[in-house]
Amino acid sequence: MLKKILFSLICALMGAVFIFSAYIKLYPIEPFELTFVDLGIGNWQMAPFIARILIATEFLIGFALLLNLLLRKVTYKLSIGILVFFCMYLVLQLIFQGNKGNCGCFGTAIAMTPMQALIKNIIMLAILGVLYKFHEGWNMGKFSKYLFIVCFLAAAALPFILNPVELDYSKAYLNKPEDNYKLELDSLYNNAKLNVPPKTLSEGKHIIAFMSLTCPHCRIAAKKIRIMHERNPEISFYFVLNGDDEKLKPFFDDTHTDGIPHCMLLGRPFVYLAGTSMPAIYLVNNGMVEHDVNYIDLDQGEIEEWMKK
Repeated sequence: MLKKILFSLICALMGAVFIFSAYIKLYPIEPFELTFVDLGIGNWQMAPFIARILIATEFLIGFALLLNLLLRKVTYKLSIGILVFFCMYLVLQLIFQGNKGNCGCFGTAIAMTPMQALIKNIIMLAILGVLYKFHEGWNMGKFSKYLFIVCFLAAAALPFILNPVELDYSKAYLNKPEDNYKLELDSLYNNAKLNVPPKTLSEGKHIIAFMSLTCPHCRIAAKKIRIMHERNPEISFYFVLNGDDEKLKPFFDDTHTDGIPHCMLLGRPFVYLAGTSMPAIYLVNNGMVEHDVNYIDLDQGEIEEWMKK
């Protein structure tokens, strides 16, 4: 009996880890959504749904492990399956991007490198393997099935209730009147560090993003822009970064955006151009800001449409 109670507690603890992992990915959810676009599993419109479905699966596993429901029939198999999926993703990340940045297993709350996350998942798989062999849970008869259905419905609804999908935001900024004010790029040319900004930023269409190296929203925006840049290198992106020199490498390690043209701009000149709300993303046409875009609203299709006008 003592052995069964001990295994039940371990099982519940594993469930708590899955629930925590699911909840923490919701705020902010954008980095998790971008993962699926980056992998090519879904497009920009489908990624929010795929992300929430996977989070719902984690919630379901967590609830079922916590309550010791249908362990050998469903729960162990589902939990092992999702951990194997995450392991495969982490291995691909290690191969193509190296052991850099935050893998996102616990959202942005607890930063883990891909290797740390892979080790964590392997340990969890080992624990689940032991539980599968020695612990079948508590026999509650048909009540277990009914309770599992309740958990399934609750898990399926939670991600969409706690962080609803917004389907109509992407076109908002192009439907607004153009801002049409001059971006004083001379201030950028005269004060930039690290790299000399090309004077061609004053000619043609460019997306100029002003970001702080320590701003979490800027990192989300940078990751989103990296995917767009990889999918369509013809879009002209330029980063103007602000922060201490030692923060530059961690920023690039996390966002993998060192290949996007960039410079550093500090102090008053940065605030003069960017303002105080980060990130500031401008759609610039011949030196004139036509649209000031929130990073959440940034949409590749809409940008490509603007570039063609």
